[in-house]
Amino acid sequence: MTGLGVIGGHSILGTGYEHAGIPVVQRHGDPYTPPHLIDHAANLRALLDQGCDRVLALSSVGSLRADLGVGAFLVADDFVALHTSVSIFDDARGHTVPTLLSPWRDRVVDAWRSHADDGADVRTSGVYWQTFGPRFETEAEIRFIARFADVVGMTMPSECIVAGELGLAYACVCMVDNLANGVGERPLTYEEFEAGKRANQAAVVAALDAVIPVLS
Repeated sequence: MTGLGVIGGHSILGTGYEHAGIPVVQRHGDPYTPPHLIDHAANLRALLDQGCDRVLALSSVGSLRADLGVGAFLVADDFVALHTSVSIFDDARGHTVPTLLSPWRDRVVDAWRSHADDGADVRTSGVYWQTFGPRFETEAEIRFIARFADVVGMTMPSECIVAGELGLAYACVCMVDNLANGVGERPLTYEEFEAGKRANQAAVVAALDAVIPVLS
């Protein structure tokens, strides 16, 4: 392995996060691109062009479980993205079998568990369900997808699929920024999502600073 790259979304959005010698790509760009319009191939090729062969991704998610609270980290080991048709190929090469399981993910799990803040809740497995976005989900949708997944978001599986097609090892650490709509005591609001995101960004940045020297 030759080079580590970091890609992040809301977890580092607006922080200006950089790390010496490590390429960092903002998934949503500047100006902001909503989830359903993100060019994942362009983002990941930017890391390839800088000599990266592995990606540490950060993803802001909603929790589908009352016991998986705001501020928890979860390193996803599978996903559901039934609507996703993203691919860099227009021929049979697109018939890939994507996975999040790899020696690279094992390294990320070990590093995050060992070097994140001692008080952090770090879950080392879980299923991510990707919705299309940009809207949040209805309470009925959340009741349905919570039968099969642990967290919900709008980007990671598509990004993982493209990374695999480009030959990049990929692992994603999810940050729970909110309880999904209907999981908490009241309906989710955008203001609540924004507040959770802002409250968690310092913890994400601190964890990144701790694990990047171990992983690079």
